[in-house]
Amino acid sequence: MRDQYYKTLFTQAVQDRQSASGTREKYQHVTDRPAPDALGNDEKAFIESRSSCYIATVSESGWPYIQHRGGPVEFMKVLGPKTLGFADYAGNKQFVSAGNLDTNDRVSLFFMDYARRARLKMLATAKVVAAADDPELRHQLHVEGGPEAERLVTLQVHSFDWNCPKYIERRFTETEMQSLLGPKLAEMTQHITMLEARLTAVDPTWKEQK
Repeated sequence: MRDQYYKTLFTQAVQDRQSASGTREKYQHVTDRPAPDALGNDEKAFIESRSSCYIATVSESGWPYIQHRGGPVEFMKVLGPKTLGFADYAGNKQFVSAGNLDTNDRVSLFFMDYARRARLKMLATAKVVAAADDPELRHQLHVEGGPEAERLVTLQVHSFDWNCPKYIERRFTETEMQSLLGPKLAEMTQHITMLEARLTAVDPTWKEQK
């Protein structure tokens, strides 16, 4: 699916730009390399470990629109080798993405892991249904601790590729920071407690003297 990703995006205009800049030969091999025909274990694990993604739709007037979608970790479910799905919650009622999908079902997605500087890019077609209309799918896409779904979105994956980490600035979520610093902070707290106990044994009034 990686070769198909670039075969789709490397239009003639793009190839002309590459030729003009001298990079066409460099990127020719990208569309010729062997590629899996479905999402693999690495993609599944990566997608289901994300708490958000960016999704782009195209309006009737031809303008792209990018929206952030998120929820608890594993809000995006891998339903099959080429199928993803997520529960869409009540928002600001603008319905820009939903309206765009009524006339053009093509979407582009970015899944980001800023801490590891990883990015999974994807092209897909999307289908939106009311949550009340498909109880079975609603159950599949429900995330423990998440709000009630208003709509259900399924994505048929057309193609994907992993992007290079260049220029991705490292950022960490609160949970990732706790995972990184938690053990060290616990060790420091234990050490401070031990030192305070020793001080108290030597001088029980030391806290009053601070």
